[in-house]
Amino acid sequence: MKLEDILANTKPSISFEFFPPKTDKGEENLWRCIQELSPLKPAFVSVTYGAGGSTQNRTRRIVERIRKETTLEPMAHLTCVGSTQQDLATLLAQYKASGIKNILALRGDAPEGKDEFEAVTGGFSYATDLVKFIREQNGLSVAVATYPEGHPESAGGVADDLKYLKIKQDEGAIAAVTQYFFDNEHYYRFRDQAEKLGITIPIIPGIMPIANYEQIVRFSAMCGASIPDWLHAKMKPVAQDLDTIKTMGIELATAQCQDLISNGVPGVHIYALNKSEASIAICSNL
Repeated sequence: MKLEDILANTKPSISFEFFPPKTDKGEENLWRCIQELSPLKPAFVSVTYGAGGSTQNRTRRIVERIRKETTLEPMAHLTCVGSTQQDLATLLAQYKASGIKNILALRGDAPEGKDEFEAVTGGFSYATDLVKFIREQNGLSVAVATYPEGHPESAGGVADDLKYLKIKQDEGAIAAVTQYFFDNEHYYRFRDQAEKLGITIPIIPGIMPIANYEQIVRFSAMCGASIPDWLHAKMKPVAQDLDTIKTMGIELATAQCQDLISNGVPGVHIYALNKSEASIAICSNL
């Protein structure tokens, strides 16, 4: 089923995001997670495309296996990194032949060892171009990423993200999934500003259940997601007690989702990190 039909028929939607493991053991853990989350009947599940486009083949293999062996609706992440237009056309044709109907288009990060993103000859430099290209391949629906607090590389902050989200919508994107955030006011402000600019596609908030305080502090610094002072004050004193942090993370994510859903979001997209415990607990609480 295409994403526009999924979102039209499932309100609010619950979805999960996985990443392609680098080892056989990691892949076993991923499939265990998928099996454990399947009974929750998520609206869709997405599979990321590693940093610098490093996991293209793994992403495709996992997405195709989800399509073939489960009842879940998979969404494949796709970036501009390291691929020509012909490469992308070939991959998209493979997805269509496998019954994959939904793609999440991103520019992607610079490959390892490079400070800045640089398109290959014959490739794309911007996610907006990738969105248009995917829509030209008949039969595919395309979602995009967006940043309620602004992309970390963007000089214009939130204003730039809104501008480019409008362009992505105009090029054919039918939904957006946000970077995670911990203060819902960032999402509400972004949503309100988007509406004023004529952005009408569903903007699905991304939710990150915290399982490791120190890890999330490091990661948030890299991806531009701010951590509120109250959250630091709550978690820092017990940072080394991972069981307590995990319990607190589930409670906080549950409360965040409850507030978002009560304020009319189209759904929530939970970054499962290939583990099922937090996602199952959050959905049970909801």
